[in-house]
Amino acid sequence: MRWEGDRQSDNVEDRRGDGGGGGGGFGFGGGTIGIGTIVIALLGSWFFGVSPTTILSLLSGGGGSQQVQQAPSHPPASDRETQFVRTVLGYTEDTWTKIFKAGGATYSPPTLVLYSGRTGTGGCGVGQSAVGPFYCPADRKVYIDLTFFRMMQQRFKVGGEFTQAYVIAHEVGHHVQNLLGISGKVDRMRERASETEANAMSVRLELQADCFAGVWAYHTNQAKQIIESGDIESALNAASAIGDDALQRQSRGEVVPDSFTHGSSAQRVRWFKRGIETGSVEQCNTFEARQL
Repeated sequence: MRWEGDRQSDNVEDRRGDGGGGGGGFGFGGGTIGIGTIVIALLGSWFFGVSPTTILSLLSGGGGSQQVQQAPSHPPASDRETQFVRTVLGYTEDTWTKIFKAGGATYSPPTLVLYSGRTGTGGCGVGQSAVGPFYCPADRKVYIDLTFFRMMQQRFKVGGEFTQAYVIAHEVGHHVQNLLGISGKVDRMRERASETEANAMSVRLELQADCFAGVWAYHTNQAKQIIESGDIESALNAASAIGDDALQRQSRGEVVPDSFTHGSSAQRVRWFKRGIETGSVEQCNTFEARQL
């Protein structure tokens, strides 16, 4: 992926090395939107020896919603990894600003928080590295512990900078959904739905974020020619590796479609491809699609 020398976003809080933000427990409830809850359950079980079922229970609200004092932030470091994240965030700002402007609206970018271990959030409990990258609608911030990318490489053999950019763009996609009122509407519908129905709505929300990530890639590549040979295949492999069916098969040896919350491997690949091939937000309407 080509990115060196391009504009870097200033909307970054670097909390790494600030002592972890205090508090305890996962404490997320339904307040965060991440790239792969089941991925994190697997990673947590692998790295920390905790049952995936236990982690999923905590992530779905079993751990409470502790509020903690946020650690102070300081200017982001200037290492290559940090510069890359800031550049990708800058790409998302430029792309979504243009898309919103074309639709007669104003894009308000999220803040990206870099942390290590754990950190406080503005309404989504305690962010922990075992939960992976996530978006908190309450404070409109994306939270990332960069060790997640190394975990992805070690556990699922997927990596590369464009794959990491896809992860960031997916979380920013959730921010776009928040600005458009989509995620709030889905949350309200989920409150009145059965567990199976709520899961199905979560799948459509996640697949739309995958499609939005593809839209971002399309427009950013048109403007900056960032995509190199093998980049798209790498991102598609990542989308496939974190499909609910692939993760369930790996963690429990069976697939339970009614429990899907992010979509199957084929679905995640399909919707990311739709976004990157069309560059059209309108093509990302997963909620009216007859077939996912």
